[in-house]
Amino acid sequence: MGLAEAFKQLGGTIVENAFVRKTTTSDNLQIAHTDRFEIKGHNLVYTTHMPPGLTVFDVECFPYRSYVIGIKLKNGDYPKHMAYDMKDPYHYIRTHTIDGQPYLILGGEDHKTGHDDPAAAFQALEEYARKYYYVESVDYRWSAQYYVPADGLPFIGKMPGFDDHTFVATGFSGNGMILGTISGKVLRDAILGKEDKYLKLFNPARIKPIAGFKDFVAENVDVAYHFIADRLSTADMESFVELAPDSGEVVEYKGQKIAVYKDPQGQITALSPTCTHAGCIVKFNAVEKSWDCPCHGGRYDLKGQVITGPPVMNLKQINNPGE
Repeated sequence: MGLAEAFKQLGGTIVENAFVRKTTTSDNLQIAHTDRFEIKGHNLVYTTHMPPGLTVFDVECFPYRSYVIGIKLKNGDYPKHMAYDMKDPYHYIRTHTIDGQPYLILGGEDHKTGHDDPAAAFQALEEYARKYYYVESVDYRWSAQYYVPADGLPFIGKMPGFDDHTFVATGFSGNGMILGTISGKVLRDAILGKEDKYLKLFNPARIKPIAGFKDFVAENVDVAYHFIADRLSTADMESFVELAPDSGEVVEYKGQKIAVYKDPQGQITALSPTCTHAGCIVKFNAVEKSWDCPCHGGRYDLKGQVITGPPVMNLKQINNPGE
């Protein structure tokens, strides 16, 4: 809040609930087109996890979700520092206090977005906590998304393939507090044309064929696999009665592939399962009640509206499935 207030005191304007569908350039101005109005400026900076649309980062940054629980301990023995273990998937701990009540913050069990089971991740975290701590209660749980760059370094600077007034900061690997602060300085210098020792290191257009090559190949083979395999692996469904309440699944229904969700009252919502970003097939996230893309990390709510980029268009609603 303090940073936001300082920004406004310097003349900045903060706009909320304005989804940017596209950006264009005109008369040396960068224009962001929202559903309600346009925003114009001399420079455009993408600090949005991933830049929207199809970009080079689709093959250089890989989406992951991380899980966290907030735990009250019986014995009050809360850690005074932050620490990580060396497991795979790893875990980390720290302490956070809310209204005088300390909580053990335990996170980890990361996996690629749209892969594995979020419920199992939360269960594994709780089991880990009960193994090493005197747990009184698990009061909070949440998850977050981050992107891992192929060579381990974030991308901060001029956006590859765009003009000299378009910039980006992405690939923070979950270290946003540190790398976000660094990005502010690096991007400031890049926009003002100042020398900065980090500009070359974090250059989004860098080419490093050796560093991260193994991960680069493995991650992109995984994307190609899901692009093909997920189209072939859906089960046939004769009737939506087969689907349990408060659950979702991508199915073949009367010759049509659909992403279908049945709410607790039995109401059906049917969507196209094809991610509007690159055409992969989404998967249902039963914990967060979302449709997640296993290829590039796009996420949609139960009505098909984008909640996490890089897609900018919603999933198409199907009003009469099977017709």
